[in-house]
Amino acid sequence: MSPEQREKERSVAALVAPDILDLLRSAPAAVAAETEELHPADLADVAELLPRELIAPLLAALPAGRAASVMEYLDEELRTEVLEAMDAEQAAGLLARMTPDERTDALEELDEATADEILEELPEPARRETERLLEYAPDTAGGLMTTEFVSVEETATVEAALSAVRGIARAGRREAMGTVYTVDARGTVTGVLSLRELLAAPEGARLVDVAWTEVVSVPATADREEVAQLTSNYDLAAVPVVDADHRLLGVVTVDDVIDVIQEEQTEDVQKLGGMEALEEPYMQSGFFTLLRKRAGWLTVLFVGEMFTAAAMARYQAELDSAIILALFIPLIISSGGNSGSQATSLILRALALKEVELSDWWRMAARELPSGLALGAILGVVGVVRVMSWHALGLQDFGGHPGLVATTVGLSLVGVVTFGTLVGSMLPFLLRRFGFDPASASAPLVATLVDVTGLVIYFSVALVILRGTLL
Repeated sequence: MSPEQREKERSVAALVAPDILDLLRSAPAAVAAETEELHPADLADVAELLPRELIAPLLAALPAGRAASVMEYLDEELRTEVLEAMDAEQAAGLLARMTPDERTDALEELDEATADEILEELPEPARRETERLLEYAPDTAGGLMTTEFVSVEETATVEAALSAVRGIARAGRREAMGTVYTVDARGTVTGVLSLRELLAAPEGARLVDVAWTEVVSVPATADREEVAQLTSNYDLAAVPVVDADHRLLGVVTVDDVIDVIQEEQTEDVQKLGGMEALEEPYMQSGFFTLLRKRAGWLTVLFVGEMFTAAAMARYQAELDSAIILALFIPLIISSGGNSGSQATSLILRALALKEVELSDWWRMAARELPSGLALGAILGVVGVVRVMSWHALGLQDFGGHPGLVATTVGLSLVGVVTFGTLVGSMLPFLLRRFGFDPASASAPLVATLVDVTGLVIYFSVALVILRGTLL
């Protein structure tokens, strides 16, 4: 959903909220009829605008199934607050009507004692199902999957399968109704076909003869990024989750995959900004949480920049004798950091999209080395033009050696940009090789690493070219 569309929906909620607020206070029994045309997501937006103490009465005024649907769309923090304010029996009544994956997510957000109390109040089938889903880590396929899916014996005929699908649909909500899986007597998934394909299948045909046998599936322990990658690669509406014996356990639907992609991208962007990823949305993160997430990396980067000061102290004598060199320090080191950040961003995205693997590091180095040299040459030419232009216009005195200073700046830029590009492109591979998240190769980290080496390259070139003239 686009930000504009989301903002429009929230505007509608803001218009409706006062009327619902009046109804809750004067005629709560009329709330269900007055809101029946609203989508549960819109009604959740309305609930978020109400005073906290009126959210539970709003849910109580709705039919139980509709209240459960609204709960699924509520902001996670607010949903937790509402559930904790309810007694265990009331909360269990709502959760029992939620989809299995959403019910599990809601319980995981509660403290353990409260979650256990609510679990005890759930109906036996829902409790067993939820306890099984809670065994999986939240960031795995098992933690994302729902057990509401359609599976039919592979030996069934098309007519029998359609009859079974109708019965399942009439019995209650199924998240993945658009896809039908065929299983053998052991529950092993053997085929898949869409509901459209099932409707178009020849009369009397058996499912084993019309279903696709090449089923793309993931184990329950698979990381959520792998699930998202498979969904994208094969254009799937749902990904079946299987156990070690390939028995069908559940499915991960595309709406959950979209949430995963958004969370993963948010995490990577935050890491690229030079901080630890937040577990909760920014506005829900406390002051000390934000402080802890940001202070660690800032301290590491600060310590790294201390080496820049040490490098400048090492060449203090050269700076004293040719103060003109100091003019170009920001230009030199920022160019290296910027080129490194560009390379890092490109490689990180390629790794995330599985365009390159760890073993491709040498190919990336072979591509980035000439790129770094070419980019450095371009910036070097710009640097030379700048020096010579200042000299021609009389804006700066280069001690009678503008050509040597221009050469120093130009060659330094070639060296620094080339080195920065190589560091930026290789650092993600190095981090992955040692088991770290490549996204930790943030732009600030690359810039800090290149700052020190940039100064060393700059002053080393200056010592060679300017010795006996300015130095």
